[in-house]
Amino acid sequence: MLGVAANHVFRSWGKKQLIGGTAVKIAQNLPKSAWRRLSSGEGTKGPRLHDWAYLELADLDAAEYSSALTGEWTRGLLIRRSIADGALAFFSTWCPRGTPRKKLVSVEGHRWAIEDSFETAKNELGLDHNETRSWHGWHRHVSLVMLAFAMMAAIRHHANAVPLKKTLPHPQKRRRF
Repeated sequence: MLGVAANHVFRSWGKKQLIGGTAVKIAQNLPKSAWRRLSSGEGTKGPRLHDWAYLELADLDAAEYSSALTGEWTRGLLIRRSIADGALAFFSTWCPRGTPRKKLVSVEGHRWAIEDSFETAKNELGLDHNETRSWHGWHRHVSLVMLAFAMMAAIRHHANAVPLKKTLPHPQKRRRF
């Protein structure tokens, strides 16, 4: 899945209904029935709901493009529409034929966590604070920052873990002699 601009051009081939034009024009011409409200994952305020449309553009034999893939794969266009203001976002997809829209929406929802992690690494650990002149220097800087980020994530996870419930020992009954 790859986020694309509104002016990115899409064309279908080998399908009953031919689709062509910019992503935004395609979205504007979709009927109401093409949209489905789905959650892309849990957010801090509950499910992240948007309206989603998915168009399959072409079915291709994946083996022609990669020796690691087999079977028919579909090139498609996934469109997200905000419920609040109708803002659109567009994603070019490449997935096994028949992949459900709900699965694609779930995959797109994981992008938020990845982007949030990169933003945190930039702000807290200086991921973007480098002036390297070689690939080796850049690679070392990024590797060190990502290692530090992974360590901080592990420490944060353990610090925020639910503590075990402490129970008091049962008081023993006093025996009178």
